[in-house]
Amino acid sequence: MVDVVSAVPERPYRGVQAADRLAERRERLLAAGLDVLGAGELVELTVRGICRRAGVASRYFYESFADKDEFVAAVFDRVVGDLATSTQAAVAAVPSAEQTRAGMAHLVSAIAGDARVGRMLFSTQLTNALLVRKRAESSALFAMLSGRHVQNVLRVPGNDRIKAVAHFVVGGVAQTISAWLAADINLAPDQLVDQLTALLGQLDDPALFRG
Repeated sequence: MVDVVSAVPERPYRGVQAADRLAERRERLLAAGLDVLGAGELVELTVRGICRRAGVASRYFYESFADKDEFVAAVFDRVVGDLATSTQAAVAAVPSAEQTRAGMAHLVSAIAGDARVGRMLFSTQLTNALLVRKRAESSALFAMLSGRHVQNVLRVPGNDRIKAVAHFVVGGVAQTISAWLAADINLAPDQLVDQLTALLGQLDDPALFRG
């Protein structure tokens, strides 16, 4: 039996189609999620609080997300996806000899320009269980991409030495940025980029990756 109500398309409201209104509400919720998850202080994550910050009624939350876990994952994936895309573009725009610095400069600039992003991705004060898991998943992904980059640049086959260095790089950079955001490291953004670039430059020796 056909559901007559759902079969009838929603009419435009003030000239805006239903699908466009839904997409706009979803964007507002995701933006509010970054505000909450990237807050400087611990903020309780509630559907009511998210919707209040987004300026939408609570009932609209569930038209885009099944629950808070799905919402947190969507916010995290949006931020990581945007950052990964823009960083890859910055790296691809320069010669290979300048790519490490370009990647670090773009990453640090993005975090310095929007503290919410840095806190959500790197702050140790955020203890949301799903967020912690998503960070671990993204670290594994970036380690894999880093390993592939080494293979392509040095023209060497993949092996466990490359994996070890890739995980070392991703974990080391993440921990350093976390300490920088917590003010445990007192460096200007350019100085931090210089330091990270210099450290990563020590890992260019092909001997490190020979099995």
